[in-house]
Amino acid sequence: MSEPGPRVALTFDAEHPDRPRCPPDAAERILGALREAGARASFFLQGRWALSQPALARTVAEDGHLIGHHSHHHARMTLLTDRGVREDVAEGERAIRETTGADPRPWFRCPFGDGHDDPRIIEALGELGYRNVHWHVEVEDWEPWRTAEDVVRGVLEGVRAHGDGAVVLLHTWPEPTAEALPRLLADLEGEGARLLRVDELEALP
Repeated sequence: MSEPGPRVALTFDAEHPDRPRCPPDAAERILGALREAGARASFFLQGRWALSQPALARTVAEDGHLIGHHSHHHARMTLLTDRGVREDVAEGERAIRETTGADPRPWFRCPFGDGHDDPRIIEALGELGYRNVHWHVEVEDWEPWRTAEDVVRGVLEGVRAHGDGAVVLLHTWPEPTAEALPRLLADLEGEGARLLRVDELEALP
């Protein structure tokens, strides 16, 4: 009997794009590719994004993906006061609940990863019922010079290097990510990977 393949959690930060090459249908294409492959992922929603895309945010939840919180304003958490952290998280949580019907707690991802290792931020998030989810594999899919081939290759190499339980950081708006995902899903399946939501992993970064 063959050994089970590595567990992989694909995570997507859903936020307002601020770079070139971000077509308006990228998130829909990503959701479609996941649906076609029968794969579930984890989406960290910016509150303001969810309010601007309520139908799309609701579809993420309806498709069975994990809903996490990616702040409301997408500010660097370490630049916020303690009160600012509380207000931003509370405002984002309300937006996510209103649009998706889902409770994002306890899953949070700091914008830019800023604050993921800051004791003040981690304590503040904990008091609000959250834990930050960082990542093991980063392919900089937001950079305008990245290609779909870069994304596929980077994720596969990162997953192989990390091994079982790899958490992969991707985004919902870059064109290369939307283009790469069907191939990436097929290649991961070909390598025997098991795609899980982050709440199905025992250990998280």
